[in-house]
Amino acid sequence: MGGNHSHRPPVFDENEEVNFDHFQILRAIGKGSFGKVCIVQKRDTKKMYAMKYMNKQQCIERGEVHNVFRELQIMQGLEHPFLVNLWYSFQDEEDMFMVVDLLLGGDLRYHLQQSVHFSESAVKLYICELALALEYLQNYRIIHRDIKPDNILLDEHGHVHITDFNIATVIKGAEKASSMAGTKPYMAPEVFQVYLDGGPGYSYPVDWWSLGVTAYELLRGWRPFDIHSATPIDEVLHMFKVERVHYSSTWCKGMVALLKKLLTKDPESRLSSLRDLQNSPYLADVNWDAVLEKALMPGFVPNKGRLNCDPTFELEEMILESRPLHKKKKRLAKQRSKDSAKDNCPLNGHLQQCLETVRKEFIIFNRETLRRQQGQDGQLLDTEGCLGSQAPGKLQDRCNNHILAHACPRSCSS
Repeated sequence: MGGNHSHRPPVFDENEEVNFDHFQILRAIGKGSFGKVCIVQKRDTKKMYAMKYMNKQQCIERGEVHNVFRELQIMQGLEHPFLVNLWYSFQDEEDMFMVVDLLLGGDLRYHLQQSVHFSESAVKLYICELALALEYLQNYRIIHRDIKPDNILLDEHGHVHITDFNIATVIKGAEKASSMAGTKPYMAPEVFQVYLDGGPGYSYPVDWWSLGVTAYELLRGWRPFDIHSATPIDEVLHMFKVERVHYSSTWCKGMVALLKKLLTKDPESRLSSLRDLQNSPYLADVNWDAVLEKALMPGFVPNKGRLNCDPTFELEEMILESRPLHKKKKRLAKQRSKDSAKDNCPLNGHLQQCLETVRKEFIIFNRETLRRQQGQDGQLLDTEGCLGSQAPGKLQDRCNNHILAHACPRSCSS
């Protein structure tokens, strides 16, 4: 898919904003509700990244702009060993781009579909690594709200990384979230309860419930409750009330006890912090410094000889995509030429206004520049590796409970 065959790396002005031309597109590797993902190489440094790109017009029409902007706002303030970290964000006329860590090990859903058997020791390490990430997010008042195998990527050594913050929310102080958000089979009982009768709202424990469901599924191959996207909410709540979770007799007692604490239906009694987890007898032998430093060897290492994703993504991008990424430069040049020859804009007024608002309000980010500035100012990253000056907990998330707002930002809301 890439088109640059020069052996000499181009020179870019370090003060120049990073843009699409700074990257060579190598191949498509995935797609989701919020866009597509491809592997890219930065032309000057030769570093490899994953690049997520989202079509502006489609985001406006689907009411997804608010979520994209919130994901950017949250990710620009995060940096942690067990997260997929944002490096750059930029835009052009067609798309919004997010360039993030490249993790070639595939997501846990892919490996479940490949019938990988995850040992107890492998899942034990995953729980520890994910717990460190969840604690980090909690320190910045972030609820992820969509922890599941699909959103957990492996690096080449097999360590886990949380991705996809497009329905995450930032809460202030003791407030609670009150929107139904997430993926049904992984959502905690209190999220459904909020939808049904208003309930008291929910907080960080929902992510720890999702961690429990995910760990159970990795060990057993199926989830603790037979919940699907089409399962009615009252049926889900009835299931929680009357059904007991069945734990395999082959699992060690410590793992079963830990899963029971994660899958406790009452959020007040649920294991929902790193300290709770560290106090579990099953994890008494864990060297947490070694976990954070990725010094412990994962029980499952992805196959390095192949790309751990569905190969059809590449075919779809090359054959079915009406606006393929590798032809973007020519396409935009042609469009600009057409636009300059016409006085009238072919788009309707409301859509044009929305596109202009997106262009103005899009958050441009460059972690390399930020690091340089911090070095010059004598500011250091904190011990957790967070870019503290950008911490999302300090940002105002005015609409954090309205995740289903069908709007482009502010002046274009419908």
